[in-house]
Amino acid sequence: MAAEASAGTQAVERAMALLACFTDERNELRISELCAQTGLGQSTVSRMISSLDRMGFVVQDARTGLYRLGPTGVTLGSVALNSSPIFRAARQITQNLAHAAQLGVNLAEFRDDHLFYLCNFEGVKAPKTFTMAGRTAPLHATGMGKTLLSAQSPEYIRAYYAKGLGVAYTPRTITEPSSMESALAEIRSRGYATEIEELAFGRACVAASIRDRSGEVVAALSVSGPLSEIDLPGRQQELALMVIEAADEVSVALGYSVTRAPQSRLPLPSQEPVH
Repeated sequence: MAAEASAGTQAVERAMALLACFTDERNELRISELCAQTGLGQSTVSRMISSLDRMGFVVQDARTGLYRLGPTGVTLGSVALNSSPIFRAARQITQNLAHAAQLGVNLAEFRDDHLFYLCNFEGVKAPKTFTMAGRTAPLHATGMGKTLLSAQSPEYIRAYYAKGLGVAYTPRTITEPSSMESALAEIRSRGYATEIEELAFGRACVAASIRDRSGEVVAALSVSGPLSEIDLPGRQQELALMVIEAADEVSVALGYSVTRAPQSRLPLPSQEPVH
């Protein structure tokens, strides 16, 4: 029985390893490429891919013979999203905000030292040809990530950087814990975060935190877009108010009473963006 259980576990792990080979950058793969990435033999990969194909986890292009992820993964992803209280509470609110701001709106939660995207909606001034759901991003180089970090202890911030997670994505990325602590103090004071070309050139965002019934910061919401469209010098206060109001609306939907907030969530009128 133990041997059978071990063999079954190994089969599951191998199947998951095969599925994990598919990425945004390499979304169509040959059997030989799957073998190279997993270290499994061709006969094993062929047998397992055939099973995954029958179950709809992968599909094969009839013309090229390449495999890509199939519809069963979409079904499971939808079930996972719909089971998230944060997603259910925020979906319509974020969609409405994208329409009002005409920019992209993102929703993400704190997971394993990273930002985990639950959904995004496009505004007419910030179109995307892909979904962010299921992707991860660094905490220290994103507006939403910094709002989540602002709720963490100084010990956590130092440990985050000690793990080597605070890498530079652009020259504007905050790579020192002392600089991050100063930025987080400013975020706590004014109730929202900005991010300007810290993760990618030419883009910026304004973000605010979301709290659950207990008052714990569990997620964040942001408005984002190209620098030319988000226009932080001219629109920062307007966008900050919109993001804060939307984040508070999600928090209320999760059971949080915003009147219990320990500090004002209204942005100060003369604040400069935090870089």
